[in-house]
Amino acid sequence: MTHATDTGFEQKMESFLTHPLPPTLTVESRPGGILIVTLNRADKRNALDDTTVLGLEHLFGAIPLTVRAIVLRGAGEHFCAGLDLNSLADQDVSQRIARTKLWNRAFEKIEFGQAPVITAMQGAVIGGGLELACATHIRVADSSVFYGLPEGQRGIYLGGGGSVRLPRLIGLPRMMDMMLTGRSYDAASGHSVGLSQYLVSAGNAFEKALELAAAVAKNAPLSNFGVIQALPRIAAGHSDSGYLMEALISALAQEAPEAKQRIESFLAGRAPQGDVT
Repeated sequence: MTHATDTGFEQKMESFLTHPLPPTLTVESRPGGILIVTLNRADKRNALDDTTVLGLEHLFGAIPLTVRAIVLRGAGEHFCAGLDLNSLADQDVSQRIARTKLWNRAFEKIEFGQAPVITAMQGAVIGGGLELACATHIRVADSSVFYGLPEGQRGIYLGGGGSVRLPRLIGLPRMMDMMLTGRSYDAASGHSVGLSQYLVSAGNAFEKALELAAAVAKNAPLSNFGVIQALPRIAAGHSDSGYLMEALISALAQEAPEAKQRIESFLAGRAPQGDVT
């Protein structure tokens, strides 16, 4: 389904949108280069199975350049309740390692993909669902959200990169507490520790995520590239290499014709005003 009125955008998206995806994922384009990806297993609280994660790997590895921002959401009352535990049956160690590598590949393509990803969260954001959300760039929670990492109580461990990403967001002690004791966070407390950047009333996360995606999509593509590709690596690396990468990305971004036009418009007093809060 597409609501886009830009014929060129529709044509460029056609082959991408018609590529077979599992029924547990749906994709929809909107005007302005915005793509909406929906986890479509509401009857399973959008729990992730291998088929869905393989679909995410393909999807986020094939995003066209025409896409400027992506909204990720879950159908129904919950964003994602984590790993579908039914898929753990009768697997040996090598198969479990292969699953973890699949999740890592898929989520890395989200984190370091073609376009910024804004997640709209409601209800359960649990285990692998929290790992998925943390691979995205901006997270909007509504007041119904609750977070948890129940793997310790279930005799398993994380497998979607949460050991790497979550400590950077909330700190290692908080994450250890969640995993060792089963502690959960509601929407407000999770927001206070950094699990979301925006907190809205129940039922409004998707609307807010779309608003943010529209703002993000208006940025110069090379600026967004620097934010999602360079900034995390700079923050995680040594300061000396970070300064160099910053200089290179800054020079590259400012060289783009669009950047030059925007600077000229700003200096001439023609730049658009207003911030998203």
